Amino acid sequence: MSKRGGKLHGAIAIFGGTFDPIHSGHIAVAEAAARRFGLRQIYFVPSSRPPHKNQAELAPFWDRYAMVALACWKKKHFVLSLEEAPIESADAQVFYSVDTVTRFRRKLPRQSIYFIAGADSFLEIGMWKRSRELLDSCDFIIANRPGVRIEALRGAVPEEMLGKKSSAGAKSLALRKSTVHLLTTVANRISSTEIRRRCKRGLPIRGLVPLAVEEYIHKQALYH
Repeated sequence: MSKRGGKLHGAIAIFGGTFDPIHSGHIAVAEAAARRFGLRQIYFVPSSRPPHKNQAELAPFWDRYAMVALACWKKKHFVLSLEEAPIESADAQVFYSVDTVTRFRRKLPRQSIYFIAGADSFLEIGMWKRSRELLDSCDFIIANRPGVRIEALRGAVPEEMLGKKSSAGAKSLALRKSTVHLLTTVANRISSTEIRRRCKRGLPIRGLVPLAVEEYIHKQALYH
């Protein structure tokens, strides 16, 4: 594998979430990010216990993990990660993005790392645990939603962490140690919440999730 400036050639990205369920929007965002940034691998990291969700309301971790595995099947640059899987000795452990990025840094010290997040999530970055440390630790790829511009992302970042002012129409935001990129080539309009609602009402979800995921949901009677 070739190297440039001590870094492994071809960056990786961490794509974390509850994936309850993973849907076609997640896959479209990952594919678009891989194309734009020449990503070597994208690590999908299902969280067994995210800090912002009620665990009792989530589908079981191993069902969510299985659905991500099915969605990533045959996509050689998608890697399924157990980084935030349940730990037998610490059932109550909450997983934080800053700790996950730190562990990836230790395992891949020469690797350029991006963190993929949705625009709605990033707009609340100030509420994330050790958000300043996280913003310093890697570059970000933000999946756009209609109406979000780089100025909105700038407003979510603490003033002291901002770099130079972005020009009008810019698609990236310079921070003091990293860069936030707005992915405008695809907008994630699909909601896991809506998919769960449709399942409960007996409505079709064809096209909203990969076919293998749809079949798994119906076979396991998830969200019904």
